[in-house]
Amino acid sequence: MTLDRLLAGLPDPARPFLTYYDDATGERVELSGVTTANWVAKTSNFLVDDLEAEPGTRIRLGLPSHWLRFVWVLSCWSVGAAVVDDEADIGLSGPDLVADEPLRMAASLRPLGGRFAEPPTGFLDIGAEVPAHGDHFVALDPPGPDTLAVDVDGRRMTQSELTAAIEPSAERLLAESGPLSRDVDLLVAAGLGGGSLVVVANGSADVRTRLAEQERARIV
Repeated sequence: MTLDRLLAGLPDPARPFLTYYDDATGERVELSGVTTANWVAKTSNFLVDDLEAEPGTRIRLGLPSHWLRFVWVLSCWSVGAAVVDDEADIGLSGPDLVADEPLRMAASLRPLGGRFAEPPTGFLDIGAEVPAHGDHFVALDPPGPDTLAVDVDGRRMTQSELTAAIEPSAERLLAESGPLSRDVDLLVAAGLGGGSLVVVANGSADVRTRLAEQERARIV
């Protein structure tokens, strides 16, 4: 199985797949499998049409554990690009605007994926660029099992190696903000097993416990 098909096996795409809480701002975003796939399609079309991404392109995702991070990981895999933390062709920054790659993008991390209040100088604002793209994506050059998927935290794995290394999970899993490599593993586990994810930013242990009960999720 290749990772561009990760959402295709969800048992009920209408059910929540990715839920994000920020306890500092009160933001809550819930994406069903269908909505997640829609965001991934738009982002994949943007990557291919505007940035000419293709299998082998290296993309650094400088975002925290935000729902957009998960969307962008899936989008990279959809076009065959590798998620990396060094030596990238394309860099995605958060609102701190820290990136020095040849192609630079930025996410405001405002609610609903909104654009920056002022366009960031030297960066493509993904909040302004991505929404205009199509809701369906068909790769002209789809990834294969040997396409590089990740080169993060010293772990370099192809799409087939990554799917083979992760145990599928049918559970609803809740996790606090964490490193990119951890989010990659959670995403693959949930996609392979038909599970779902709840990510909590800026929340205490008590907050996570309360949300786990509310969301009927297991804390990991």
